Amino acid sequence: MGKTLTEIAQQLKGANKKVQLIYAFNGTGKTRLSRAFKQEIDPKTGGDDAPSSDLAEKKILYYSAFTEDLFYWDNDLGLDAEPKLMIQPNAFTKWVLEEQGQDQSITTTFQRYTSEKLTPQFSADFSSVSFSFERGNNQQEPHIKISKGEESNFIWSVFNALLEQVISELNTPEVADRSTDAFNNLTYVFVDDPVSSLDDNHLIELAVNLAGLIKSSHSDLKFIITTHSPLFYNVLHNELDLSKKGKNDGCYLLERREDGSFDLTVKHGDSNKSFSYHLHLLKSIEQAIADSRVERFHFTLLRNLYEKTASFLGYPRWSELLPDDRQLYLNRIIQFTSHSTLSNEAVAQPTPQECATVKLLLDHLKSNYGFWQQEEQNA
Repeated sequence: MGKTLTEIAQQLKGANKKVQLIYAFNGTGKTRLSRAFKQEIDPKTGGDDAPSSDLAEKKILYYSAFTEDLFYWDNDLGLDAEPKLMIQPNAFTKWVLEEQGQDQSITTTFQRYTSEKLTPQFSADFSSVSFSFERGNNQQEPHIKISKGEESNFIWSVFNALLEQVISELNTPEVADRSTDAFNNLTYVFVDDPVSSLDDNHLIELAVNLAGLIKSSHSDLKFIITTHSPLFYNVLHNELDLSKKGKNDGCYLLERREDGSFDLTVKHGDSNKSFSYHLHLLKSIEQAIADSRVERFHFTLLRNLYEKTASFLGYPRWSELLPDDRQLYLNRIIQFTSHSTLSNEAVAQPTPQECATVKLLLDHLKSNYGFWQQEEQNA
């Protein structure tokens, strides 16, 4: 039996780690986990998203799909002339835009992710923002609707401005020396999948910048980050050096069971070493060998594993990874057992010699190619 999201949230809280990094497939429950964790840290007492600038009682700052929902388009459908992004105020947006006037900081961050010619213009009351594109010939293309990726960049830029200020203020150890007491009770930052609609270049840049912010935090502020992107996970894992002994206990795979409960499993190494499909193949074959339950379909899995490894290492043919002295013979064995069309001659249970061949080939792959050796050392 797995756990509820509330129990997972309690597990994350009890870990008491500076950074916890969670991978989960889309639809698993990352956003619901962010809400469950928020409720665990800072129980809702009414009016959670009500327009308010009072941050003094807030214990958690979080970015999720709910944050993105604060921004929505008024497309001016009647005239199709002046689309603008509307801003639904809450405690954090009011603080950043109205009270702290961080619009210039937001613009700078946004243009760093997109283009220096793409310029947001906030309304006087910060209830909306429109976008224009400045051309090199002093001409301006006003009131454009930006792409989904650019929209994600903009919303993150608003959150980024707040996060920079939070970290800067809390890095001042003496409370009396801080310029504001608005963040004194903050204990957690929960970032849920900020990479929707981003291409790889912008995704990497966002991950590097987020890791830099986390590393610049010297207070007791703790960070939880969830993502469905193996690339985003990998960049954060490497930038934050989470492979070091002790840190990798904060790296997880979140999975949902058939009964609706959840598992949060500690994973060592980045996504290439923890939850990629080729590792599922590896573990499946290893388990079958350990249990003496090798079947003929394991040759198909083994061939797939050789193909993926050859592709990763740049070999033109997977058969080149086979032992040199028996390459032709073993190639024929794998080809025959994985591609045989003679159904009347095929049986599920391979011979003892064929079972030994599966083990021989798997051990050969793991022992002779550095990628697999590295994976085992980090396990």
